Amino acid sequence: MIMQPQPHDLLWGITVADLASPVPDWVKEVVQRGDPVVMRRAVTHRGMIPVGIRGVERYQRYKLEMPSQQIKKIMKPEQLCQLELEHFPHLAKQLQRVQQTMKMLPWVWGYTGSVGFELATGIQTVTENSDIDLLIRTEGFLTKDEAKQLLHQLEQTELKLDVQLQTPKGGVALKEWARTTGKVLLKRNDGAVLVNNPWQ
Repeated sequence: MIMQPQPHDLLWGITVADLASPVPDWVKEVVQRGDPVVMRRAVTHRGMIPVGIRGVERYQRYKLEMPSQQIKKIMKPEQLCQLELEHFPHLAKQLQRVQQTMKMLPWVWGYTGSVGFELATGIQTVTENSDIDLLIRTEGFLTKDEAKQLLHQLEQTELKLDVQLQTPKGGVALKEWARTTGKVLLKRNDGAVLVNNPWQ
């Protein structure tokens, strides 16, 4: 049984028949190759999953919907930090620094973005300018002091990290929650909103 997908999950199973017409040629090529799509935040009709397709170039991003019944496999961000890094020698040194920090902390976490995509597929998408995107699942409230401490610990890696906290209500940037007074931007399925507390 396929579990219910969540934002940032990688999904396999989309076919060319699921594509609306017309679409860019590169989108068809990606789908025919069997690459996964990533679930994004959006409101859709029942039975449909909002997804994004990524191409080789940074500007190649395409939004569409995928029938949930087409999903053959789901890979979650937290599964990607369990992979053997010797298969990714150009990433290993950086990711080991991330993992050494994160294993000392109590939260479930994983990779998203170009790093997550490359770890899941073996397709080289990370460049020297790429951020390392992390998702940390924080079901319970994270105080400002805890967020500042977490941010400080991650900054000690001296890596370009882009960290999002996944709350039960949506996603919020760790850096924004730690450093901003007043309202912060919460990304929800129905759009981004400014809130005082991303957990309420």
